Formats: sequence, structure tokens, C-alpha cells
Amino acid sequence: MIEPNSPKNLKPQQYERLRAEAAAPYRGLRQFIYIGVGTSGFIGAFVFFFQLLARRDIEQALPNFAIQLGVIGLMVLLWKWENRNNK
Repeated sequence: MIEPNSPKNLKPQQYERLRAEAAAPYRGLRQFIYIGVGTSGFIGAFVFFFQLLARRDIEQALPNFAIQLGVIGLMVLLWKWENRNNK
């Protein structure tokens, strides 16, 4: 008797999708977080860049701008690392 959840009862595409999810759980959620945090960093960098350009509160805007660039760089690095491990 064949079990209802046996791989033999699944379409090949469904089986491969399930194997990929088992190999890298929550990959879609992680990528969503990378995009969200990276976008937030980009918006922050945009704001602090124009504060620096206007020469307003440079003592605080410069470190904050650097932090935002670091956040963007970290998210790009994590995104590339995630995609490199999947290939």
C-alpha cells in the first residue's frame, strides 16, 4: 500500500520544491528581511547624505550615514552569501 505523503504521489516539481525547502528552511523569509532592512538602510543613507550635503548637524549625520552604508553593505553580503550557498 502506498502512503498518502509518499514522494511517489507528488509531482516532480512539488517534490523538488519540498527538498529545496528542507535544505534551506525559511529562505524566502530571510530574503524578505534582507530586502526590507537593505531598503531601510538605503532610505536612511539618502536622508543623511542630504543632511551632509546641506551641512546640517555634520557631527551626527556623518556617523549615521556610515552606519546606514554598513547596513546596506551587510545586507548585500548576506544576500550574496545566501545565493552562493544555494548553487
